[in-house]
Amino acid sequence: MKTRIISAVVLLPFLIFVVVSGGFWLKGCITVLGLIGMHEFYQAFSKQNMGLHMIGYIFALFYGQFMEQIINGNNYFNIFVSLFLVVLLIYTVICHDRTNALEGVTGFFGFFYVFFLLSHIYLIREFAYGQYLVWLAFIAAFGCDTGAYFIGIKFGKHKLIPSLSPKKTIEGAIGGIAMATLLSIAYGLWIGKVVIFKDVNLLLLCGLAGFFGSFLAQIGDLAASAMKRINGIKDFGKLIPGHGGVLDRFDSVILTAPALYYIMFFLIKK
Repeated sequence: MKTRIISAVVLLPFLIFVVVSGGFWLKGCITVLGLIGMHEFYQAFSKQNMGLHMIGYIFALFYGQFMEQIINGNNYFNIFVSLFLVVLLIYTVICHDRTNALEGVTGFFGFFYVFFLLSHIYLIREFAYGQYLVWLAFIAAFGCDTGAYFIGIKFGKHKLIPSLSPKKTIEGAIGGIAMATLLSIAYGLWIGKVVIFKDVNLLLLCGLAGFFGSFLAQIGDLAASAMKRINGIKDFGKLIPGHGGVLDRFDSVILTAPALYYIMFFLIKK
């Protein structure tokens, strides 16, 4: 626990710096973290297939460089996804003696599960009011973790999904959602006094982000546990002392960020 806390304290200023800076710094950080996370995922599911990994990394780098244009451009995303899939299929045919369709699916899923979902942090930051609202992705994820931990210790009696995570309880899960939602609304009350949000129901946005973000944060954590369990590993990596790898630390954020982005997309008029 001590190592975990020290790592969090050391990394927090860096997180704040890159998120506040946005632009090049945040995009670069997301790209690096995304590539590391993809490497962790590929090592867990298809350790020996370097050719398939390289295809995933190349498309991830291209997406990382042009993610705004790909997401916002007319049909660009469809073209990107189709081309990525076609290249993977070509690879599985040409190299059928050392790969298979299942590993091709793994290569496709690895990009979207890690890099694409994580990239929504940058997309939020570049959205209208994103420099203020991006913190909701972290509040929902980490607030849920904290609430679930303490409520679970104090009141937890009924196991949530013991086959995936023996220590998680239903009471803790509810407490995590409640804590994250309250913290998100509290953040909205505070930031609303500092910044003028035109044509935005800020408290509704924050409440929805906290509620759905914290629910999905727990799904992300449990999904990562299921992936690790099926591969017989404790952690995806060892990059962050006390936390594990990128996927171990950001398994909840990679789902809270898309939730926040699409809530903003529908509630904010750009």
